[in-house]
Amino acid sequence: MAENVAAFMENVIAKNPAEKEFHQAVEEVVESIWPVLEKRPEYRKAKILERSVEPERVILFRVPWVDDKGEVQVNKAFRIEMSSAIGPYKGGLRFHPSVNLGILKFLAFEQVWKNSLTTLPMGGGKGGSDFDPKGKSDLEVMRFCQSFMSELFRHIGPNTDVPAGDIGVGGREIGFLFGQYKKLRNEFTGVLTGKGLNWGGSLIRPEATGYGAVYFAANMLETRNETLEGKTALVSGSGNVFQYTAEKLLDLGGKPITASDSSGYVYDEAGIDREKLAFIMELKNVKRGRIKEYAEKYPSAVYTPADPNADHNPLWDHKADCAFPSATQNEINAKDAANLLKNGVYVVSEGANMPTVPDGVNQFVDAKILYGPGKAANAGGVAVSGLEMSQNSLRYNWTREEVDQKLFRIMKDIHDASAAAANEYGTPDN
Repeated sequence: MAENVAAFMENVIAKNPAEKEFHQAVEEVVESIWPVLEKRPEYRKAKILERSVEPERVILFRVPWVDDKGEVQVNKAFRIEMSSAIGPYKGGLRFHPSVNLGILKFLAFEQVWKNSLTTLPMGGGKGGSDFDPKGKSDLEVMRFCQSFMSELFRHIGPNTDVPAGDIGVGGREIGFLFGQYKKLRNEFTGVLTGKGLNWGGSLIRPEATGYGAVYFAANMLETRNETLEGKTALVSGSGNVFQYTAEKLLDLGGKPITASDSSGYVYDEAGIDREKLAFIMELKNVKRGRIKEYAEKYPSAVYTPADPNADHNPLWDHKADCAFPSATQNEINAKDAANLLKNGVYVVSEGANMPTVPDGVNQFVDAKILYGPGKAANAGGVAVSGLEMSQNSLRYNWTREEVDQKLFRIMKDIHDASAAAANEYGTPDN
């Protein structure tokens, strides 16, 4: 039985070498919940923490598919079924060249804790492939998804494991995957979330992660008798999470001033208003273009290309009140965190999974700013996935207003439960 966090992590690293993202995710959680273990020795005796870091099941398989030139391609795919303690495994599928076992284990581990915060009966899992949808035709993506599901279908089901989308897996990919599952199993069931509205999807699901991150920020501000009205926000990314974070910020009177993709970022001091946001949505969701085109369209914006050799991301070096990292893991390093604090940012609500390195997190906590870690702040996406599962089981759809109200309530409950736990275990305001 490990006597402290360092001893516990030494054992985790020895058992899971070369999985640095997984090590980081586990250490962040263990440091947070160690006070609970010290007060509840029965949890330590039952090795609850040791169980939680080991997946219940890891599925690894190949995905052969044929490209438009008639050549066979082969990708590697995974499904990490981390925990089904409180419900079927639940978590997204990621299609990106960076996907490997360590990254998916970190995402699955985080998903377990995030899902439990929603109070909905969902376990945790994650999956995906090193397949890159960028630059592929619709037919190539379809052939890959059908081959992928031809193996995955054996391991999932509405009461077993319910995947969803993630980076590289949007409505198009979910459609191809669901169609193949339906064909193979000869049943129409709620096996995937993020589906289209006319074939089992839920209203507010595409918006949920971004909306939820903003609702969480609003709840944090409420503890200081403030609102988002008039607040300036740095937001990274330009995909789904960015788009609906920006939209909800505008709804609540905030002003997003940045957007980014892998090629670089734009800074628009005048603010990204609804017209400009609509342009980004068209650019990314339909044309699948690059964010540089935003600066070509709107002269008020300045485009800065990405520099892989830089020691910081200049997106986080602008004066603002709030930051919403909405792109990917570890996008805020220690220098970025220092720049955010230097520039007056005092609200950070993470829309991405683990977007801040541990040193950055420590800086935020030490500065006593309002900091919402991803496991809580970005739980809105999986919360509405859970509501989609409920609607599928009921064979009934709630209205947009009903789902949005439930999402707001869930995010408020997550915030309040987190604050109450911090008070109970000796770290108030954390």
